[in-house]
Amino acid sequence: MASTRGPFCLSSRLVEVKLNQPGNQPATGPPAGEPALIQCLRRALRQGASDVHLAVDRLPYCRIAGELQPIQDDGQRLQPAEFQDLLDHLLPPPMADRLEQRGSVDGAFSLDETHRFRFNVFRAGGRLSIAIRKLDNAFRSLAELGLDDSLYRVCDCKDGLVLLAGPTGSGKSTTMATLINRINETRRCHIITIEDPIEFIHLNKQAWINQRQVGIDTNGFGQALIDAVRQDPDVILVGELRDLDTIRTAIIAAETGHLVLATVHAGDCIGAIERMIGVFPGDEQTMVRQLLSTTLRAVIAQHLLVGLPADKPESERRGRQQRVLASESLHVNSAVANLIASNSLVQIRSVMETGSREGMYTLDQCLARLWRRKLISEATARSLARNPNVLFELARAI
Repeated sequence: MASTRGPFCLSSRLVEVKLNQPGNQPATGPPAGEPALIQCLRRALRQGASDVHLAVDRLPYCRIAGELQPIQDDGQRLQPAEFQDLLDHLLPPPMADRLEQRGSVDGAFSLDETHRFRFNVFRAGGRLSIAIRKLDNAFRSLAELGLDDSLYRVCDCKDGLVLLAGPTGSGKSTTMATLINRINETRRCHIITIEDPIEFIHLNKQAWINQRQVGIDTNGFGQALIDAVRQDPDVILVGELRDLDTIRTAIIAAETGHLVLATVHAGDCIGAIERMIGVFPGDEQTMVRQLLSTTLRAVIAQHLLVGLPADKPESERRGRQQRVLASESLHVNSAVANLIASNSLVQIRSVMETGSREGMYTLDQCLARLWRRKLISEATARSLARNPNVLFELARAI
């Protein structure tokens, strides 16, 4: 177990987290780097940064409102000794071995047991860099995230597959944590999460929760998912569907009486379904479409956009804009199931456009609402719209 020296708590180490005892926190780990590094993180937090980028002999950078900028004005670069000390404390031997073999490794840590971060150490141009992302400290409601409350319905499903799609950095993990927290508060069940790394710590409420980290508790998503089916779960969260074997096992688990929530890299709901089917060999795709038509419960796709401050005209809105969530929602009813089974995925969009009573909407409809409410600019809306030519008509109809 990690020692208790300094302000960093490392979930990248094999630390004891007793989820069945409310208020218990992960053990505190050793200090990471010199005080200058900790000051760097604190300064980034004060500036409202979402990400921090570090590398030897380079200025630390942070991302504020979607834009990268130097984190400090004094031109102080990270020294080799500081960087190496940081790596020594963030990466226990198993993770250091993964970095050597793969060229990158993920982990998470807490600063002062108050701020929690996810990190990725990676090799680029023969030297190492670190990308650090600030995580939410508390679970938020769907409304606070900018999603429709109808999505809570998936938390009541006893089985099936729920997909959350979007690019890296679109808030998928935060939305998944909100759904798992809802299940934890409302259902007496067993939840197993498979994550890389563990980002949100869930303490037992109504549910019994086990969180497994890839690289520490298990070798990979696929094997962990196979193991999970034998561990009496009701709900399984898969941090990412990355390969054919994991996707196959997730569909089978959903078909055999488990609720499976998973993330997938796709730009929209139809793209997420296409990805699930497309990874299979051609002679299996008809069968997979049939399985998805009966097991898929919902697909949510989301993107984080640069928003507009509400107190200035659009021409003057610059600087530290807030991030705004744009999304689309597909709930699988009988019509959608038939379209999936018959390989008529393109027609699903028309069902989404007219399915508002069931909580469905397209990304273009969401962008039109955000633009009409002056939360994003017209240029931002048009840049992401699937059909920019009809965006104005959608906004005018609201």
